Amino acid sequence: MAKGIREIKRQIKSIQNTRQITKAMEMVASAKLRRAQEKAQAARPYEQKLKEVVTSIAAGSQGVSHPMLENRPVTRTAFIVITSDGGLVGGYNSNLLRKVTERLSSYNSKDEYGLFVAGRKGRDYFTRRNLPVEASVVELSDTPSFADIKSVTSAAVQGFEEEQYDEIYICYNKFINPITQVPTIDRLLPFEREEAQGGELKASYEYEPSPEGVLEVLLPKYAETLIYGALLEGKASELGAKMTAMGNATKNATKMIGELTLTYNRARQAAITQEITEIVAGANAQS
Repeated sequence: MAKGIREIKRQIKSIQNTRQITKAMEMVASAKLRRAQEKAQAARPYEQKLKEVVTSIAAGSQGVSHPMLENRPVTRTAFIVITSDGGLVGGYNSNLLRKVTERLSSYNSKDEYGLFVAGRKGRDYFTRRNLPVEASVVELSDTPSFADIKSVTSAAVQGFEEEQYDEIYICYNKFINPITQVPTIDRLLPFEREEAQGGELKASYEYEPSPEGVLEVLLPKYAETLIYGALLEGKASELGAKMTAMGNATKNATKMIGELTLTYNRARQAAITQEITEIVAGANAQS
């Protein structure tokens, strides 16, 4: 019995140590989440201004065209997939990768698509399955800068401009709140011309050297900005998922400690009762 009591006590101590770690990780994730949300919000004005200018050109210039606004027959598709580098984030990675895998299963051949991946979990997942990872970036910070993913975004957008890909989708977790992150697959390119022309003009612009020349520069930047915005959204979702996962782990550890403490007290009480019984029995035998 003494051996069993010591074992339970060791388990309680071990779980208490684990709870301290998960609680600390929850608090760190919570602090980083606030910074990630602030960074995502700070990037929105630039994105909105680019959208306003692009909308103005598409709606106000007759006959203007650009490959990023034109639909063409789809022979090859690019997917930009945003995952995390590490684990302990609940279903953040698995839910998104499952959704992407289901989408990829609709293609007849691996030659019909290419993958651009941010995050070690996604890169390793696709590499193990021998899927075509065209480019990847890992070791991203919790508050990444645009320069951190420029190589991947530029490769994907340039591939579309050179007609290596006929459409691009971006796959990420949309941040709703720290408990809810929605796996999302949105079409990035080509832009919907109807949406571009349907916006209300907020200002009148004059373009030098021409509207087409401005579009040539702005549309790739706008596409890259949307990818960066999705990355920031994904980072906020990742930290929210980690905070929730560590919070649940802390609650589970507390529950296990309570159950083990009850078992320990019962075992200790049984051992004391047994000792008293043995003492009484020994005393009666001598009388």
